[in-house]
Amino acid sequence: MVRGKIEIKRIENVTSRQVTFSKRRKGLLKKAHELSVLCDAQVAAIVFSQKGRLYDFASSDMQKMMERYDIHRSEYFGAERLQKQQFVQEVKNEMAKTLDQIELLQLHCRKLMGQDLDSCSVEELKEITIKLEKSLTIVRSRKQAKLNEDTIEKLKAEISGEKEVLNETSSLRQMEYMLSFQFEEPTLWMHSRSLESEMSGPSCGYGNMNISDVKTELSIGLPESRE
Repeated sequence: MVRGKIEIKRIENVTSRQVTFSKRRKGLLKKAHELSVLCDAQVAAIVFSQKGRLYDFASSDMQKMMERYDIHRSEYFGAERLQKQQFVQEVKNEMAKTLDQIELLQLHCRKLMGQDLDSCSVEELKEITIKLEKSLTIVRSRKQAKLNEDTIEKLKAEISGEKEVLNETSSLRQMEYMLSFQFEEPTLWMHSRSLESEMSGPSCGYGNMNISDVKTELSIGLPESRE
């Protein structure tokens, strides 16, 4: 019969927990004994119950095995501890250097602001003056460059506005021209119609004239002289 898997978590029932501890403790010590016999290994197991009772197993003398464990632990963990200590010391040294640099920078800034100048020599004061003059020159140049950029942007905006006004004016003129053309076309048409009526109406001198009444003469040669 196959045993089901047991969920590994704390057993809440006290009685069941005590029974499980007793069974598994015996199994653990048995496995330790088998490991020492089968593999010719030095095995030591130490178990404390929930109430503090000690259970142990050692394939040889427990005291000698504990001393051997202490030597090995000091060799292994001692080197690791030394590395940690060296790392911590390096971090502390780096922090001290950083703090010194920060303090020097703060002192330098105070001197540039005109503070703590009593301890400065004449050379240091000259150096501070030169640095301030250079900084002032840089600030003025950047200010002028910024002003120039602002002026250029304003001019660009004004030119863009003028272009928009010109475009609107041009479009308005085109609309005005088209509207004037539409209003003038009917007037020209009425004027042409009135001229046609005048040419074909009864008041025209040529209106009552018959084509047969007109006499035409055709002659070839030099025109005759008329006295």
